[in-house]
Amino acid sequence: MARFSGRWLGFALIAALLALWEIASVLKWVDTFTVPRMSSVATTIWDLLRSGVLPREAGASLWRMFAGYAIGVVSGIAVGMLMGSFRPVYYLLEPLTEILRPIPSPAYVPLAILFLGIDDEMKVFMIAFASFFPVLLNTYSGVRSVDPVQLGTASTFGARGMKLLWQVVLPSAAPYIFTGMRISLAVALIVMVISEMVAASNGIGYFILAAERGFKVREMYAGIVTLGALGYGMNRLFLAIEARMLAWHHGFTQQQKP
Repeated sequence: MARFSGRWLGFALIAALLALWEIASVLKWVDTFTVPRMSSVATTIWDLLRSGVLPREAGASLWRMFAGYAIGVVSGIAVGMLMGSFRPVYYLLEPLTEILRPIPSPAYVPLAILFLGIDDEMKVFMIAFASFFPVLLNTYSGVRSVDPVQLGTASTFGARGMKLLWQVVLPSAAPYIFTGMRISLAVALIVMVISEMVAASNGIGYFILAAERGFKVREMYAGIVTLGALGYGMNRLFLAIEARMLAWHHGFTQQQKP
């Protein structure tokens, strides 16, 4: 009950900020051209939803995002498991990882355009590349954190090789992996928007930039608000999936609390 009330407190803050936005525009505390009334932005969102413009643009973006995100997550888990389980693989890949990881993902966009052009392949690659590293690092940390006693016990009962990785290491590392996946989800959304603003003919990022260039300020705000709603919705969905997949882990940690 307390958790439910706390969430409503957060929604109340958002409602208060939206009301302040409306009041500031009505009383002309701000330039109403650059900051239109919140109610007019809400009307614009409704009109864009009814006309199918926002669903079409958001659909194109989400397809690219989830395609790249899936590739990045699967690759990150695979490489992270290998680096965490086999020291020669770690020594081989760690320097390259630490060279590539700190470079901001948008810096790779010109290079990706040079090799892949401006079609969906470039955007999917950029999203996958950006999603890869948080999952990789968290998977590696999860694998290295597995209790050696647990590994020894499993080996005693005949677990070897892939069976050991699948039945012992992967479940133990799962909380770390889900943390990396959640971080990558936000990163994927950011890179999706950036790549569409740089080179695209559709998508929510392209829609926002085109609205700004055409001085369609309400449409621009509508796109930004839509992005915020998508981000929040995807995060809540991810948390629900995580809670179901890791129910055993949350139950165990609750039992350990004094």
